[in-house]
Amino acid sequence: MYLCMKFMKYGIIGTGAIGGFYGGKLAHAGMDVHFLLHKDYEYVCEYGLQVDSCDGSFHLDHVNAYRQTADMPVCDVVLVCLKSVNNHLLSELLPPLLGSHTAVVMIENGIGIEDDVQQMFPEVQLVAGLAFICSAKTKPGLVNHQCYGSINLANYSCRDADRMQQLVADFVAAGINTRQVEYHEARWKKAVWNMPFNGMTVALNTSTDQLLKNSFTRKLIHDLMMEVIGAARHLGVQNIDASFAEKMLMTTDAMVPYSPSMKLDYDYHRPLEIEYLYSRPIAEARKAGYSMPKLEMLEAELKFLASKNKRQGA
Repeated sequence: MYLCMKFMKYGIIGTGAIGGFYGGKLAHAGMDVHFLLHKDYEYVCEYGLQVDSCDGSFHLDHVNAYRQTADMPVCDVVLVCLKSVNNHLLSELLPPLLGSHTAVVMIENGIGIEDDVQQMFPEVQLVAGLAFICSAKTKPGLVNHQCYGSINLANYSCRDADRMQQLVADFVAAGINTRQVEYHEARWKKAVWNMPFNGMTVALNTSTDQLLKNSFTRKLIHDLMMEVIGAARHLGVQNIDASFAEKMLMTTDAMVPYSPSMKLDYDYHRPLEIEYLYSRPIAEARKAGYSMPKLEMLEAELKFLASKNKRQGA
């Protein structure tokens, strides 16, 4: 049984703000963690990985760092921390890390992610990772963890209950607030925060705190949250109602001023994660007979801005 294993072997695909933080925490706790790096491979090999964290900073002197997954070992668990716009790369990146019992945790934002990855890898055991964290990587080998940091793990197609339990136990042992939750509830609850704040910070060129300090945009954020909650309930999701929108507003009030991942992507002229964050949930709701008119308008604005931003960044 996997619960009898002292450690599982972890692979991190996407050692950025999210992969660097969670992978770093696991490695700092003594877990066997292997990191795929891109631009800062040489830097991390020479200087290690630094995590500046509101919960206590730490430095990894030695990092199991790789340029390509072909050089990495087969892993018990793979954390995929890519932007969803890069998921097409998984057909090449994932296979070297997969064994017959490997669990793949998709720590990405949006609706429909696991559906599409499962089509790419029909036999792979998938878990959704729903991170609630303010974290950024703006320098090589440096992760800046500003606020929060919990993660919910939701079973999508993992057939091994022991491995799922061991995964949660390892995260907890690494000092990460972690719970196992129901898949659809977890994905849609994360969307309640992601859909309003990611898009609105881009559309209005602002940060989360400024959106909530203004009475007009605060009401708009609440209205957008209620559209997501309405869609989720229409699709049969349990344990989600207006009180969850109020909880998310209060949680964000207590957060440090923050630019979500989509705002950073826009500022750095990178592709925006519109498909899974907006187009897919809007389409799912529409198929169930529920419309999200304000979020449809935001989706259209983001597509316009993404097209304009692409031309400017070229």
